[in-house]
Amino acid sequence: MESVIEIQRQSQEEIERYEQALADILTKPVRGARANLRNQHKALDVLNRIADRQADLSKLYDDDDGLRAAELSLLSAPSSSKGDPQNDLAEFYTRLDKIKSYHARHPNLEPETKNFARGVQELVDGDGLTRIRGEDGEEEIIDPLDSMFTGEEGMGRYLDLNIAHTQYVNLKGAKRLTYMQYLTMLTKGRVAEEVDQKEKEGLAYYDYVQNLKTYLLDFMRRTHPLRMGEVQYALKPVEEEFEKDWKEGNVDGWQKKASATDGQANGENGDGIWCAACQKQYAKQTVYDAHLTSKKHIKAAERLEAGGQAGEAPTSAPAPTANSSNTASSSRSHNSALLTRLTETLLFFPPIPSLVSDTQQNIERRSALTARERELELEELVDEVPPDLGPDETAEEAEERIYNPLKLPLGWDGKPIPYWLYKLHGLGVEYKCEICSDFLYMGRKAFDRHFQESRHAFGMRALGLPNTKHFHEITKIQDALALAERLKQEGRAEQHATERTEEFEDSEGNVYDKKTYDDLKRQGLI
Repeated sequence: MESVIEIQRQSQEEIERYEQALADILTKPVRGARANLRNQHKALDVLNRIADRQADLSKLYDDDDGLRAAELSLLSAPSSSKGDPQNDLAEFYTRLDKIKSYHARHPNLEPETKNFARGVQELVDGDGLTRIRGEDGEEEIIDPLDSMFTGEEGMGRYLDLNIAHTQYVNLKGAKRLTYMQYLTMLTKGRVAEEVDQKEKEGLAYYDYVQNLKTYLLDFMRRTHPLRMGEVQYALKPVEEEFEKDWKEGNVDGWQKKASATDGQANGENGDGIWCAACQKQYAKQTVYDAHLTSKKHIKAAERLEAGGQAGEAPTSAPAPTANSSNTASSSRSHNSALLTRLTETLLFFPPIPSLVSDTQQNIERRSALTARERELELEELVDEVPPDLGPDETAEEAEERIYNPLKLPLGWDGKPIPYWLYKLHGLGVEYKCEICSDFLYMGRKAFDRHFQESRHAFGMRALGLPNTKHFHEITKIQDALALAERLKQEGRAEQHATERTEEFEDSEGNVYDKKTYDDLKRQGLI
């Protein structure tokens, strides 16, 4: 049997090594949202291992089976009556001989502690990616985050509440909200609107609010694994306060109902009137008398007589059925009300409010994209894993190096702009201007703006042409020269026509062309 004390010592050592590994993981510099999220899940894994070791260690110290006490008693045996001090260490030397004999039989055995330390160090140094080498020798890298989020969640940047929205709009009495309107309702911290208490007490509402709460907690676990303790700590007082309000009947939207047996007529002590034919209990005499003339009761009474069964009412059989039904309904109402309050508390727990707002903005943005642009966004707008540092490269130098595999333009913050913005402004379309020495302009906006910039104006002056609006959209030198020549000819013709125009002057000194002068004279105005 392995020593209990040795198991305790080994567990303590493993806990200390895991604690040091946790400190190394949390202080390890990482770049990128993906790497940071993988690092957090790695830290959570180490925390779970520490918790498991501490739970096992606590059981060993509790010593419910008495093995630890027996071993301590054996190791601390009193001295013999002969006064031989060697007998005090007899158990120690016996165990020492067993250890020496075991290692003599296995001389090349590596200590288990060394293997454990190596495994912990590999856990700290690893990047969280799984590498599998195929039969063809190529290495395939598997990122666990790829299977952790749906496409709508965008690697944890947005919420995917389509299932919850579908469950909500299918509730009886619920307002038919669109997905955007449903998210707006959640931003107010409410999980339901215009749903009466009777519907809330049903199973459909219970499933809806339970699934919504489960999703929010699971999303927090996937995106902020190290904050789950904060979530549980924040929900515990809310649950305690709810239990107090429920007992006092002060829960908003959940009025306390009287029991079904209260106020029964005719002083029946809560038993009511039993109909043996229909196998049903009636609370009032008037209701019982009215049902006697129904076809259902008459047929049931005929079947009872044909079967020869006694029509006596049972003394206590129906009561437990009604009581158990009321108890189940009350329990479901309590659970639904509790889940409602906890879920509404979660809707105000950071960062969920900002996530709901970001989800709304993302839906509006994606509605303006084409199907192809959405596919490209899913493929290319994920947070790429940055390249590893070079042998002589510091973290500051790596920070200055911008990872831009798609060659996107840089924004105001010095980082590549989003791909959807790149496509929206048509920055992938090239416009070449020969007047600007074959300079390439990316996007229609930059192309239109360049006609009034110094580069294009310098090119026009070099050609001896004015940079006027007549030459807008002209990028070829030959086209610009041809247009200038045509404008010059049109200007000469207009000037020649002006010079050949015959003018007339009236007695008051007004000058008219010939046609106007003749018209005015014919009308007697001159």
